[in-house]
Amino acid sequence: MPKVTLQTKIGALLKEHPEAVNILKQFNLDCMGCGGAAQETIELGAMAHGLDPKAIVDALNAAIK
Repeated sequence: MPKVTLQTKIGALLKEHPEAVNILKQFNLDCMGCGGAAQETIELGAMAHGLDPKAIVDALNAAIK
């Protein structure tokens, strides 16, 4: 998977990088059981929870090599 962006779908991210779940949990973004995760982007998911999507993307890119 290329670099994580605001438009990366959460479901695709978790499928390709299961370890990303730990980063999402750090932001209290518990997407693993959400039915919308397959189609929802990181940006939309973060905004729906009142979170900074750029901070999440930055953390994911730092953690995923």
